[in-house]
Amino acid sequence: MKRKWFKHTMITVLAVAVAFGSVSAASAASKLSGKIVINGSSALLPLTLQAANEFKKLNPKVKISASAAGSVTGPQSVRKGIADIGACDWDASMDVPGFKAFEGQVANKVAVIPFAAVVNKGVKATNLTTKQLQGIFSGKITNWKEVGGDDAEIVVVNRAFGSGTRVNFQMKALDGVNFMSKGDNYKEVKSSGDMKTAIETTPNSIGYIDLVYVTDKMRALNINSYAPTEANIINGKYDVWAYGYYMTKGKPTGAVKAFIEYVQSKEFQNGSLKKLKFIPISAMKK
Repeated sequence: MKRKWFKHTMITVLAVAVAFGSVSAASAASKLSGKIVINGSSALLPLTLQAANEFKKLNPKVKISASAAGSVTGPQSVRKGIADIGACDWDASMDVPGFKAFEGQVANKVAVIPFAAVVNKGVKATNLTTKQLQGIFSGKITNWKEVGGDDAEIVVVNRAFGSGTRVNFQMKALDGVNFMSKGDNYKEVKSSGDMKTAIETTPNSIGYIDLVYVTDKMRALNINSYAPTEANIINGKYDVWAYGYYMTKGKPTGAVKAFIEYVQSKEFQNGSLKKLKFIPISAMKK
């Protein structure tokens, strides 16, 4: 009888201890409070929204709002004081072609973003060379038959100026060759979501987007015979990728610091981030 009583008492004590520990852990997590406003890259938006949902469950007193209007609006919003984090597809603390450095801002690396040239599902092309991509996006190649496809006019879909995806695609897929900017077969869209819709619904179209937005209504092309896969990027065979950054005014503090550290954590990097077709920053050698 004494043994049963002792066993029952110990189970009760352990249950209380576990419950108390859980309450304590929840209380510790909930001590963090504040509001985080994030603006910028639409390429990083799916990652940001997922991270925000997970972070708010752990820190219910922290409010997070996120929007995307292109990479350049991220550091611009931070500079104006209307955002705490500027999501950007390049290190905006340094000069890049077309954009001066945003002085006083710190670049917090959060992801590797794979970009792909994409075509409408009806297009037969599966592989293009750098030279062919340069010809298409500059307007010199105008028919799919010139690159082994059907006799059909190519519709070029481009991102508007200020897009980080545009900056990276021009630098890395086109080796800096300028885009065409007008014509009956030319369209320009504002966001990754708009690019997705345009490629899905426009016959004979070609554009570019990060892998998280690729659907079964489009095809991601091989470039120079290499597919935009994690393995090819890590091994240096596929070059059209970039680091994604959270820009902050000076070093982040408080809830902003905690949120960025959560996105950079092994748990998130090897979990939700990979499921969204991004690559953990630790996987890269450069």
